Amino acid sequence: MKARLCMVLLLAVFIQPLQADKPGKAAIATAHYMATEAGHETFAMGGNAFDAAVAISAVLAVLEQTSCGIGGGGFYLIHRAEDGFETMIDAREMAPALAHRDMYLNPDGTANHDLSRSGPLAAGIPGQVAGMEHLAAKYGKLPLAVSLQPAIRIARDGFPVYTKFLGMLSRTEKTMRRWPAAPEVFLPGGKLPEMGQVIKNPDLLKVLEKIAAEGSDGFYKGELASKLVDGVRDAGGIWSMEDLANYEVKEREPIRTRYQEYELVTAPPPSSGGIAIAEMLNIIAPYQVSQLDRVQRTHLLVEAMRRAYRDRALYLGDPDFYEVPGQMLTDANYAAGLRAGIRFDKATPSAMLPGRDIQPGGTDTTHFSVMDDEGNMVAATLTVNTPFGSKFMVPGTGFMLNNEMDDFSTKPGEPNAWGLIGFTANEVQPHKRPLSSMSPTLMFGKDRQGIIGTPGGSRIITMVLLGVLDFFEGNGPESWVSLPRFHHQYMPDTIFAEPGAFSPDEVAALETMGHAIDVKSYTWGNMHGVMWNRETGEVSAASDKRSDAGLAVVR
Repeated sequence: MKARLCMVLLLAVFIQPLQADKPGKAAIATAHYMATEAGHETFAMGGNAFDAAVAISAVLAVLEQTSCGIGGGGFYLIHRAEDGFETMIDAREMAPALAHRDMYLNPDGTANHDLSRSGPLAAGIPGQVAGMEHLAAKYGKLPLAVSLQPAIRIARDGFPVYTKFLGMLSRTEKTMRRWPAAPEVFLPGGKLPEMGQVIKNPDLLKVLEKIAAEGSDGFYKGELASKLVDGVRDAGGIWSMEDLANYEVKEREPIRTRYQEYELVTAPPPSSGGIAIAEMLNIIAPYQVSQLDRVQRTHLLVEAMRRAYRDRALYLGDPDFYEVPGQMLTDANYAAGLRAGIRFDKATPSAMLPGRDIQPGGTDTTHFSVMDDEGNMVAATLTVNTPFGSKFMVPGTGFMLNNEMDDFSTKPGEPNAWGLIGFTANEVQPHKRPLSSMSPTLMFGKDRQGIIGTPGGSRIITMVLLGVLDFFEGNGPESWVSLPRFHHQYMPDTIFAEPGAFSPDEVAALETMGHAIDVKSYTWGNMHGVMWNRETGEVSAASDKRSDAGLAVVR
């Protein structure tokens, strides 16, 4: 009898699904097919996920200057398969040494949004080049110069104008024409290009070749740095050679949180995304969210969003300058206190939440997800802030400068370009990094793991929340990136929704509960996700269909 029982137990062990130690396939999802192909090209040269991330970043810096580039910065959240090590590489832009709290105020004390959003005074010191070099040198297998080759080739040969590029260009053309260099690159012959017209960038080609030959020193020091400083100052900016030479990448411990049997590894400050997502998940944790009807589920998620975005405004900033109460904000007991104020029959007016009396008066950035056949993972979100950043290009460089200085609080309670407000924690200070909503995220379960992220300004955090919940409910990347989206950010006290996100009856029910609903005529975000099912061995990837240029490939 005992022998028979042992045999049954042994058979039970052997028929259990075996989990793969490695995915055996590589997956990439990016905002542009040429960037996805560049990542796979890097794999073919012997590179890993970290090398692919460098190649993708550089290619997007050539053909998606609407959203990112070497004049901007970003975050790389990475997972190293061999030892499970995770870190966030912070290549966020940094305020110049001459920056100060009141630099964007008019003489009467009102905020001058043009100064913080357009032109050279809006630009922080870029971190993208330093970030790529750091990623290649510390975690990659290939020299930086090798991973830059696809971008160098595209800068030389050009890329065809695509829908998103042309749309953003037409929206920003008027402001861009205030300075001559960018129109020479993006408005050939002085007019908008046609769909499919090839854009070449010989000045950017020279810059990329210089970085390939000299590393980040070719960007932050010497002749190019001098050209950047002179160009910025001639146009009214405040950069210095010391600002560029002193820029450094930082590695930061990710935010880690659990929801049911899943672990989330996500972006820490100066991103607000990880703490906000952890706080929202903690608030909703006791509820079976997937079993609620759509109106109850939306109401609960909106109430969690409202409270997390309030805390974003009050408590979050660059941790090197401000003591962020991250442990408190991500604590389950703190979430329980916030949850106690939620009613299931009535919306909480944002003005009624305890705290300061604050009444404030499109999207860009890019994201990509990469996993190699060994299981190394990269969730990268890169940005120049608003479309084409500051709209300013230093002559002879071929790349746009960011307008990330607008992500600081220009004045307490004053909304930025995304309607987000902030206070002392995120005020302008020399060498400080502005608070961000970028939320690159890694998801780990017993049998599945995934990579998710998106552009979208203030709506990034809520888009990632909805995608993460969809992963928890057993769905894959195609579902995450296709979900209809809704968003609440504390102020304004409104639920913003994509077309078709809610039925007329659902809108009416939410309004009866006291919610204000603004159904937009447009969609937002450009999410890219990758998932490895360790139990079945399947690797899947998806790019957001809201954009016509994105591509997800598994090989």
